[in-house]
Amino acid sequence: MNGTSRAANADSWSWRVGARCRGEDLALFFHPDGERGQARRQRQQLAKAVCAQCPVMAQCRAHSLAFQEAFGTWGGLTEDERSQLLPVRAVNLRTHHAHP
Repeated sequence: MNGTSRAANADSWSWRVGARCRGEDLALFFHPDGERGQARRQRQQLAKAVCAQCPVMAQCRAHSLAFQEAFGTWGGLTEDERSQLLPVRAVNLRTHHAHP
């Protein structure tokens, strides 16, 4: 990788330095195995509350959609919400099926 490519790659991730979630317990943003129902919704709402106060929420959201992040809350969107925004031909990595 040449110096220009490395610099471009570093710049594309530089937004993470200002992320509100830095220093937070990452378990807030990623569900544990078997989490369902009310427990999941409550954790997601807490994660979204952190995202709502984040100065780089738009960059985080754009990243999660561009790289089709399969898990967690990114930029205030849950994995299910991101899945609904992706193109029909995008693959759902959790089930390995195309979106309906």
